[in-house]
This record gives sequence, C-alpha cells and structure tokens, in this order.
Amino acid sequence: MENKITPPWLKGLLISLILIVIGLIIYFAGQAQNKSLGWIQFCIMIAAIIWACTNYAKQMQGNVTFGNVFAHGFKVTAAIAAITAVYVFLAFKFIYPEMIDASIEEARKNMEAKGNMSDDQIKQGLDMMRKFFMPFAIGGMLIMSAILGAIASLIGAAVAKKNPNPTLEQ
Repeated sequence: MENKITPPWLKGLLISLILIVIGLIIYFAGQAQNKSLGWIQFCIMIAAIIWACTNYAKQMQGNVTFGNVFAHGFKVTAAIAAITAVYVFLAFKFIYPEMIDASIEEARKNMEAKGNMSDDQIKQGLDMMRKFFMPFAIGGMLIMSAILGAIASLIGAAVAKKNPNPTLEQ
C-alpha cells in the first residue's frame, strides 16, 4: 500500500487561508496598524512550514533527504506567497482600500517627525508612495515570504526525521 502524500500546493492553500483569516481578524478588530500583531502571522507561517516539512518526512516514512524536505517546504512557501499576493491585491483594492490612506498618513507623520524634509519633499515622497503602493506591498510580501519560507524550510528539513533507503537501480 502506497502512502498518500499531501501535495505542497494544498498545504500552502491551507496555511494561506489560516493567515488570511488571522489578518482579517486583526483588521476587523481595529489593530491593523499594530506591528507586533503582524509578526504573529509571520511566526505562524514559519511554524506551519516547519510542520509541513516534518509532515512530509513522516508521510514518506523518513525515506527523504535534507534536500527533498527543503524542496517540499519551499514549494509550500511558493504556494503561500502566490495565494497571499493575490489576497493582498484584492484586500487593498476591495476589502480595505482605506488602509492605503492610513499607511500614507502614518508615513507623513514619520517624515514630519524627522524634520529633515521640506513640505514639497514630503508631498513628492507621499505622491510616489501612493503611485507605487500596490507593487511595493506585493513585492515586499513576496520577498518577506521567500526569506522566512527559506529559513523555515531549512529548519524543517533539519528537524525532520530522515532515514533514506537508497535503492539500487539495475
């Protein structure tokens, strides 16, 4: 009897849905600007990818290598990143478009607090931020997901139980 292996895209989908639900809870609780709550999502993502790696090794009955487990974890990461990128786009366009204005207003306050920019420079910087907000939000999310996913995949591959049985090909 062959073991059924859960595909990386399915694990990525489930993890993404959990992260999206947590993000929506944070938003509707009025805590969207709370940076520490945002880090909770990253910690959950790391833990979930490590779980995905160890679960894969378990489903393969330990007949895996470090590279196999890492590759599985990074495929899960790619699925999470792709699904989350679509969510970020839809969220900022339709679910909570006012978050763009809130982020720009926070940036304005930070620029004014530093005091090293003129009003024209601040206005120009904020106009540029508004113009490129969506590409930077999606790009930043993709880069952060890739970095954290690689770290989590490395950890998952390191802690996964491995007992590879090389087969002789004739």
